[in-house]
Amino acid sequence: MSRTTSESPVRDTIPDADVVIVGAGFGGLYAHYRLRQLGLTLKGFEAAAGVGGTWWWNAYPGARCDVESLDYCYSFSEELLAEWEWSERFATQPEILRYANHVADRFDLRRDILFDTRITACNFDDDTDRWTVETDTGKRVSACFIVAASGCLSAPILPDIPRIESFAGPVHYTSAWPHEGVELSGKRVGFIGTGSSGIQAIPIVAEQAGHLTVFQRTPNFSLPAKNGPVPEPKRALIGPDYPAYARSNKHTPAGYHVAMPEELPDIWTPGRSALDATPEEREAIWNALWESGGTGFTGSYIDLTINPESNRLVSEFVHSKIREIVDDPETADRLCPTDHPFASKRLCLDTDYFATFNRANVSLVDIKATPIERITADSVEAGGVSHPIDILVLATGFDAVSGSMLKINPKGRGGHPLADKWGDRFDTYLGMMIAGYPNLFMIHGPGAPGVLFTMPLGGERHTAWIANCIRHLDETGLGAIEPTEEAEAAWDREITSMAERTLYMRTNSWYTGANVPGKPRQFLAHLQGSKYFDRINAIADEGFVDGFVSEERRSVDASV
Repeated sequence: MSRTTSESPVRDTIPDADVVIVGAGFGGLYAHYRLRQLGLTLKGFEAAAGVGGTWWWNAYPGARCDVESLDYCYSFSEELLAEWEWSERFATQPEILRYANHVADRFDLRRDILFDTRITACNFDDDTDRWTVETDTGKRVSACFIVAASGCLSAPILPDIPRIESFAGPVHYTSAWPHEGVELSGKRVGFIGTGSSGIQAIPIVAEQAGHLTVFQRTPNFSLPAKNGPVPEPKRALIGPDYPAYARSNKHTPAGYHVAMPEELPDIWTPGRSALDATPEEREAIWNALWESGGTGFTGSYIDLTINPESNRLVSEFVHSKIREIVDDPETADRLCPTDHPFASKRLCLDTDYFATFNRANVSLVDIKATPIERITADSVEAGGVSHPIDILVLATGFDAVSGSMLKINPKGRGGHPLADKWGDRFDTYLGMMIAGYPNLFMIHGPGAPGVLFTMPLGGERHTAWIANCIRHLDETGLGAIEPTEEAEAAWDREITSMAERTLYMRTNSWYTGANVPGKPRQFLAHLQGSKYFDRINAIADEGFVDGFVSEERRSVDASV
């Protein structure tokens, strides 16, 4: 099935490939596995020194998955499912990275990947229907297809803080944490950022630091993880046939099944509104779910992210828990989110995050009330107060979902840069393809479920669709495929219509691009989970006609 032409004699040009795969995280690794089965020649590029994607870069203390380990894994191999044993309910970054390396070794997935290599140019040739990719190492390759598995959270934001370059001590980003670790013992640590990474890292940093000063702009909702061995309700839900359970996850809204605690069956009925329950029932259910930990809390009632009054009730419950945990009432108030509805931003899981602020060596600075004015050689000054620090840690977030593609900035038909096309809207069709950029596929692109569906499983399903599309082109003698602009516009209306029926659009978050100055405001994810994948598979089954245009293969390919 290979469409490879021939090796070019140009120095630093590597052999042509059928497919260039960008990224070696969970999506990229599976793309190597699946597309190799079609007999295609592959070339992969990964900026990191190893596999794992976000789990390679985010090696900060406390980094942990917020999807249960038995769900956050591949489902394509029964042997892999049988041989890998997760040690905890929610796996740590080191364990997930070991898993990624195990998969890469077991299926020999590294052989086509160039590590420590960033793409500097990616250009489509209208005359040959081929992409040319250039890298920062001087390598150059031509390919028929690009599969961008570049990640939803892989383009860190550099904070706009006055005189940050004046700081004389070490500055560390959670998004690029040194694998050898950072010595924090006895140090005065300044920590900026209280999103998911901050909420995970802060309790561990507090245990090591001499003093920790947390600079918080926006408090976030977080639920207790209650990490430990896999709970019995989860084991009972999985049953004796783990592969069958793993396959069944594809039919769920978020890519995993939630095991409700044993205390709930008598009083809990799925599919109810929070307003249909009595205050006593709500309290009992939410308490049981809080104590059991994990994300089952969000499934307690069907309308928590839709109905403002139901959301108000659950928000007040979480506020009450924060006030129970945090000793100082003023600190507790500052930690209670009041500027956005519950779960309208990424909902965090934590281990003793709120209790950390009871420690004598931890201070909380509200930089919304007292903004950072400047950073000196040895302090952060906020609200006229100087906070001395030896180390600065930044957990300042990502240009999510679209940012990694814009870093590549491919040039499509007519040399048109993606940065221009996406200047006002992140137009895609199915969250996977872009009009004017033939044969370029995205895994977890804007308009796909992305982070709202279990990423490894979503990556498998996206890659299966891509493989089917490439097979379709080969079997029908077609050389290129791309969506129409009309299909993109209709897809955008669909995404927006779904989001506007929820509370997500009432929140300034990275879901809507509001965390990046100047970024277009647009909800970036499809909200229908497994129904989305059913939808794209139906389009594949019908021959990739709905919303697409194709053209015959160029003669340069037809002669191969």
